[in-house]
Amino acid sequence: MVLLSSIDLAVIALYLIAIVAIGLWAGRGERDAADYFLAGRTLPWYLIGFSFFASNMSGASFVGLMGAAYSHGMVVFNYEWTATLVLIFFALFMLPVFLRSRLFTVPEYLEARFDRRARWAYAGFTILTLMFIDTAGALYAGGIVISTVWPQVDLWQTSAALALLAGIYTLVGGLRAVVVTDAMQAVLMIGGAALIFWFGLDAVGGWDALTEGLTEARRRLFKPADDGFLPWPGILGVILLGFYYWTLNQYFVQRALAARSLDQARKGALFGGLLKLPNVFLMILPGMIAVVLLPDLDTPDRVFPALAFELLPTGLRGLILTALLAAIMSSLDSALNAAASLLTMDFVKPLRPQYSGRTLLAIGRGFTAVLIVAAALYAPLIERFGSLFQYFQSTLAYLVPPIVAVYLGGLFCARFTAAAAFWAIAGGLGIGMALFLAKEVTGTWDGLGLPPVHFTYMAIGMFGIALLIMTIVSLVRPSPPADPSTRFHWSDLKPEASAKGRGLSWDYRTQATALAILMVAFIAVFW
Repeated sequence: MVLLSSIDLAVIALYLIAIVAIGLWAGRGERDAADYFLAGRTLPWYLIGFSFFASNMSGASFVGLMGAAYSHGMVVFNYEWTATLVLIFFALFMLPVFLRSRLFTVPEYLEARFDRRARWAYAGFTILTLMFIDTAGALYAGGIVISTVWPQVDLWQTSAALALLAGIYTLVGGLRAVVVTDAMQAVLMIGGAALIFWFGLDAVGGWDALTEGLTEARRRLFKPADDGFLPWPGILGVILLGFYYWTLNQYFVQRALAARSLDQARKGALFGGLLKLPNVFLMILPGMIAVVLLPDLDTPDRVFPALAFELLPTGLRGLILTALLAAIMSSLDSALNAAASLLTMDFVKPLRPQYSGRTLLAIGRGFTAVLIVAAALYAPLIERFGSLFQYFQSTLAYLVPPIVAVYLGGLFCARFTAAAAFWAIAGGLGIGMALFLAKEVTGTWDGLGLPPVHFTYMAIGMFGIALLIMTIVSLVRPSPPADPSTRFHWSDLKPEASAKGRGLSWDYRTQATALAILMVAFIAVFW
């Protein structure tokens, strides 16, 4: 059992009090659903970018990424730079369509582009993933760390307490409270992770000593095609998962939809992509430092708490634990608000269009309260999956590629029909769920006579299946020509997107180019 000093406990207590108070203050005066779910569409780029980062760097990322780096090495950084690549694409090509459509939720686009069936199918799926992957995963990660400090506290008790804390200001303040607290939490997370890296690198004797203490395999960014963790061709599968995670998940996109303008949304997305690159120092290298300092950990998911309590002096331990709490609460508040917005705006509002904004606000808050309880009850069950990182990636790889295929197909191909979108989602999710249950739950994959397939290859395969379904259905059941005023794909925006720029001004195009160059530089350094 690791003991915390009174200074550590005071730091944690002050943080919890401050973050709840600031969240309540920031979200005061919410008058209707637009205020609650989209902060009145007034967010600036820096709050959007910090909130992207903070919501992503949840407790699950602190625990899962460091644990994966401990087990597999530098190859884990592929999950970070690919996120930057996806966010560049999002800012340049997808945000203009989403912002022009004045969406409340990401599934709402599917009704505008296809029909209501596709919208409801994806909204229901997203609510489930938000609850049982994002929210529950963050609560489980918090329980893992807190059990290192107080092993006498059960996981379900920890989950309930964390859900309650994050739920208080999310329930009252909505998205504005979420993004303001996220910005504060992002700064704290970056500082806490940087401290662990600094003290850890000093403990191993510097950079040269660290590289000497690691095998060549752990230092490699790209692995052979038959690698069990991440084969290099599978990076395409990682990118497909990144499209779902960063550009189609209400959990993140809600921030961009709440921007005060398209320009602010684009800059916010690019800023979020920029913040992902230093994670090689904040998340990946600390996990590799633990290989040298703590080679005999019983589970990789305990790397973060072990480093924090082995390396840091009194006072800083409390700060690091506070950083983890910040990460967990940032993840929780984002997922809770996103799930409530989907339930309210994708199901209640279409079925009850006569409801006022105030009525929808009350319903959204009620949904938030129910979701808090459900996530806290489910979180302890994640322990059966073993590695938290494995839980996230293996689950998503089977289920989300069809969603990516439908959105990208809808955005960039006008010939895909409403029926094609619905059957690609329904059929893709059905096939993916069947394969996932066979492989990950019952363990009968080999018994079915099927060869083992890496989850990144599975993601590529599921994406291809969904595109095939969309192509066949669109050919068999073509739709009549769409009214030009109701079309929602990229070709409609080409004239606006290609408007003449202002010389060499530091606009979003220049920023995107600079970020892409920086991304390539990071890859080259850590090759």
